[in-house]
Amino acid sequence: MPNLGSSLLAAALVAGAAIPFQAGANAMLGRLLGHPLWATMVSLAVSVALAVPVMLAFKVPVPSFATAAATGPWWIWIGGAAGVVYVTAALLLAPKMGAASFVVAVIGGQMVASLVIDHFGLMGFLQRPASLARVAGLVLIVIGLVVTQWANAAKAG
Repeated sequence: MPNLGSSLLAAALVAGAAIPFQAGANAMLGRLLGHPLWATMVSLAVSVALAVPVMLAFKVPVPSFATAAATGPWWIWIGGAAGVVYVTAALLLAPKMGAASFVVAVIGGQMVASLVIDHFGLMGFLQRPASLARVAGLVLIVIGLVVTQWANAAKAG
């Protein structure tokens, strides 16, 4: 029987596997709608349309946005902005870079930001110092990014 850690890892891998499909679908949607920002809007609207029935099914209570705004830190609202940045970047960049190059670049950026967040305990996360092993993992990802870009450049040349 798998333990919780391996189940969480598997769920994270499945979530990660969805990213290149999201980038490809949104890129095509942007081309068909005539502008990438329309694809961003439609993508986010579909997210809302799918989330609302799930919330209703689970009887999720309506939150107090005023309380969250009054008591929470300023940065609690940047998740939506980050979503717009990511979705728009994906639909603009993935078709030009290719799915693999785009995703490895995204993962590299995620890892750099994640190590900084963990190291300093930012955004409500527990502080987890950037150990040699964690930095080595980041270096391997950056090497993967360089190799992927090198392969693209060699194929284009």
